[in-house]
Amino acid sequence: MAFRIITADERLSAAENKTSLAIFGPPGVGKTTLLKTLPAEETVCLDLEAGMKSVQDWRGDSIPVRSFTDFRDLAVLIGGHDPAQHPKSWYGAEYHAWLQQQYLGTGIEDFLARKRIVFVDSITDLTRQAMAYARQQPEAFSERTGKPDVRGAYGLLGREVIQALKHLQHARGKTVIFVGVLEKVTDEFGTTTWQPQMEGTKAGRELPGIVDQVVSMQLFGRDAKGDWTLDETSAERRLVCRSGNPWGLPAKDRSGRLDTTEPPDLGALIAKIDGRAPTQSAIPS
Repeated sequence: MAFRIITADERLSAAENKTSLAIFGPPGVGKTTLLKTLPAEETVCLDLEAGMKSVQDWRGDSIPVRSFTDFRDLAVLIGGHDPAQHPKSWYGAEYHAWLQQQYLGTGIEDFLARKRIVFVDSITDLTRQAMAYARQQPEAFSERTGKPDVRGAYGLLGREVIQALKHLQHARGKTVIFVGVLEKVTDEFGTTTWQPQMEGTKAGRELPGIVDQVVSMQLFGRDAKGDWTLDETSAERRLVCRSGNPWGLPAKDRSGRLDTTEPPDLGALIAKIDGRAPTQSAIPS
């Protein structure tokens, strides 16, 4: 293969400047409405949970996704083929060429190529669709008895989801945003933690290592000193962006440019991550 050298100027250019984010928040906190803070003409929402009611006035485009195989095909159309994969594999050159032929004349490839931002809503539903797919595959049945093998299904689920996410994450020139449910878990000793809600454990365990940024969206109030304090009864939303935060929320900032919390404006957040001047904020001051 021919190696491609990316210069510092290229890396900083708009064509190469891309980010991958995972954003988790409890149900009803308004994760999907973050779409309204992104440039509508440059964004496509892959809608896996039929949850566009809250953003019905958003002027951007969306694609309903009802099965994991449809999501995988979209990932291949967006990211192209993976040269590291066997040509006949799902992410290989031959399958990519077959997909291109299947959608020839529909305009879907040109449409996806024009979209700089891919908003996946939600990764929680993606793992559910992947589990439904995995349960139907040969790996989900015992070779000896022919009966369902739950461990085999979960193993396949983890591999398929991680490969799809990595493929999208590598898509050149695309900012990919994965949205998911954040679940409060209280153990038998009364200790409370916040965890991404997903089928299986592999995807949830490996996702933070795949994406550039992990962000938690939560409701906050102010204490007597004026500092932010976690308050599930408040109406003030904030994005928690740095690990080691006082609330124990999942977060990671590879850019090193974000504060512990940021306003719920993805357009401004991505501009800050990339070191660009933000456009006019979609959040009223």
